[in-house]
Amino acid sequence: MPTALITGITGQDGSYLAEFLLDKGYDVVGVVRRSSTGNFSRLEHIQERVQIVQGDLVDLTSLISLLEEHRPREVYNLAAQSFVPTSWSQPLLTGEVTALGVTRMLDAIRIVDRSIRFYQASSSEMFGKVREVPQRESTPFYPRSPYGVAKVYGHWITVNYRESYDLFAVSGILFNHESPRRGLEFLPRKVSHGVARIRAGFASELRLGNLESRRDWGYAPDYVKGMWLMLQQDAPDDFVLATGETHSVGEFVRIAFDHVGLDWQKHVVIDPKYYRPAEVDLLVGDPAKAKQALGWEHTVSFEELVRLMVDADLALLEETEPQHTTPNINW
Repeated sequence: MPTALITGITGQDGSYLAEFLLDKGYDVVGVVRRSSTGNFSRLEHIQERVQIVQGDLVDLTSLISLLEEHRPREVYNLAAQSFVPTSWSQPLLTGEVTALGVTRMLDAIRIVDRSIRFYQASSSEMFGKVREVPQRESTPFYPRSPYGVAKVYGHWITVNYRESYDLFAVSGILFNHESPRRGLEFLPRKVSHGVARIRAGFASELRLGNLESRRDWGYAPDYVKGMWLMLQQDAPDDFVLATGETHSVGEFVRIAFDHVGLDWQKHVVIDPKYYRPAEVDLLVGDPAKAKQALGWEHTVSFEELVRLMVDADLALLEETEPQHTTPNINW
């Protein structure tokens, strides 16, 4: 069976990708950093089928050792400091992991085995202050956060290694994609979890920032399939994965509250401290290239996504002891 190595396997995308590849017959090796407390909650149902190993994107030697030991056919680099607000408070860490970490993995592949196929998780945040609408593979980047800047570096170093060393290295420029496995620090999950807590009587308000920001939101399991499809092509190329629709944060909030029969205006409090230093006002992707070349399409609508996330958090509250506070998280 082919072997796939996934960095960031404990995250939302990593867990869905691991499931997908296991169903395809892969041996899956998941890379985690050594830490005092590891969070494997998203992998509990498949953890016995996945080999978890230690490695770090800031340590080239560890990456070389992993590739030499496991000899993967495919490497999916999903690990990053991926929370945009944190990138302002920790810009150097963000650059070290999210930008230079990509270079280290690519260099490890160059040294160990240039036949390995490499996927880099690029981001719609690279477009930032958008130069055209919708955004496609040829749209110029204008990042508006240290995270976005780091992702631009990771994107272009992937292109550079592809062209310099003839590597099968691709970047997936993925627009926002969510699920019930999204972390509570991310706005869509903060909203779905907050709405569920209010509906269940454990909270009375939800504090948010800019409700006017617009994003292209899809369902995470759809997007991991696109990652895999990119590595199955005859030649490496970069692709935008998106729904082609844009919706405001306010729309997300309204649909979530409507789903449980509540008026959002009675519970949402706008707090200026949740505004970004530099806002990204509008993101909407053009997935035409992915549809034509990969046969990829999203399957879950925006409204379905919001409702399934709220339903999942309502079910979670019924199964577990409810939290008494909601994290104070920026959008």
